[in-house]
Amino acid sequence: MEGARFLHIELNRADLRRPLPTDFVKRLRGKTVTGLGRRGKYLLADLSSGEVLMMHLGMSGSFRVARETDEKTPGEFHHPRSRERTHDHVVFHMSSGTRITFNDPRRFGLMLLVRRAELADHPLMRQVGPEPLGNAFDAAMLARACANRKTSLKAALSDQKVVAGLGNIYVCEALHRARLSPKRSAATLARGAGQPTPRAEKLVAAIKDVLHNAIAAGGSSLRDHRRTDGELGDFQHNFRVYGREGKPCPTPGCRGTIRRIVQGGRSTFFCPVCQR
Repeated sequence: MEGARFLHIELNRADLRRPLPTDFVKRLRGKTVTGLGRRGKYLLADLSSGEVLMMHLGMSGSFRVARETDEKTPGEFHHPRSRERTHDHVVFHMSSGTRITFNDPRRFGLMLLVRRAELADHPLMRQVGPEPLGNAFDAAMLARACANRKTSLKAALSDQKVVAGLGNIYVCEALHRARLSPKRSAATLARGAGQPTPRAEKLVAAIKDVLHNAIAAGGSSLRDHRRTDGELGDFQHNFRVYGREGKPCPTPGCRGTIRRIVQGGRSTFFCPVCQR
């Protein structure tokens, strides 16, 4: 997409999770993608018009990229995604000779057009917290976000307003590395005046380590996640607690057994002995 113009856009329905923007096709046709980026789980395509195409895959969405002349995906590897045409909701025909199809069986995804100058103030962007691997995310920032919170540490870290993009797996894994209980009050990461405690320092380091390790391993393939080359991710083989209920805790010297509880409707895995 980058550097290419939208030649033609097919809309097979008027909405996804929410209605598509007014004059969506007209505002895209003939515009060039000047850059691609990401914020949290939003894909961002800067356009020559000064607008940004915001895209979110939702739970089941995917982009299928093919040359206009055949059905093969560019690149050495290819892992077939859904090809049910009834779920092909938006198709971009680009000047680069590629056809980019957004397929979403559950229709939890979305596409919006927002002026670049107004992007940071968009309601969806305002709800996205700091990037966990960004320089701005440190113990002081995490302590400020958790100060005076009455919720659990697991719930706080799962809140996208506190930190962007931490999913259930990585929250469980980071808390285990930091030896902090998921049931602990989030407010205990901050002192009375809002300064970070040593727990906050340990937790930030654990979050960054878990994410760096997961990226190096290509992510976690539990269901249909694949790397961009079509291969499976390997981080699921390195889980310390997630999905390991009833197994011995891997912390050296710990005699605990991994437990599973439910918090906010999601499974939490932790060691009740070394995580306090």
